[in-house]
Amino acid sequence: MIDDFAKQYLHDELVWTREVLLSKLDGLSEYDVRRPLTTTGTNLLGLVKHLSATEGRYFSEIFDRPAPWPLPAWDSDEAWTGEDMWATEHESRADILDRYQLAAEYTDATIKALPIDAPGYVPWWPRPNVKLFNILTHVLTETTRHTGHADILRESLDGQVGQGPLAKSLHGKTPEYWEARRTTIEAAARAASELNR
Repeated sequence: MIDDFAKQYLHDELVWTREVLLSKLDGLSEYDVRRPLTTTGTNLLGLVKHLSATEGRYFSEIFDRPAPWPLPAWDSDEAWTGEDMWATEHESRADILDRYQLAAEYTDATIKALPIDAPGYVPWWPRPNVKLFNILTHVLTETTRHTGHADILRESLDGQVGQGPLAKSLHGKTPEYWEARRTTIEAAARAASELNR
């Protein structure tokens, strides 16, 4: 009974976290969902593209299931080039979102079809023999991590925080409020630095 509860709980969290991730693209221009917002080029649409490949790979070949679309072999140069972290000008937002939806549907079907202790094999992990539990936890962690990145990227673009109808600009506070808060935090950081020289 606990196995069914754990599987459903983790699956529900994954479904909810996917929704939060996708909400970070709502209302943004084509440029804003694609543009690099960090030194390493992290961008909103690239995070969705990356997680599509993550779900597509982990919930297929790990459990001897066919991939939802052709994926490069895990140990090929093509598989780990970082190309899955950004969208080219020839990849439409709709195509990337459709692929994420396909990956989600495929993942959901795999989770429903297999027991939580179904064996799998991840050849690139140090301990390659896994269970569905390990993969579900890993992908939920990966999705949550990148959704946190998306939270920060979206806030840096237009101040929006939260999700869907609960999303607010700057938590309902004025830009002056946040500037004063940043000033206070900056002063504390500088003071701590001076104290700890």
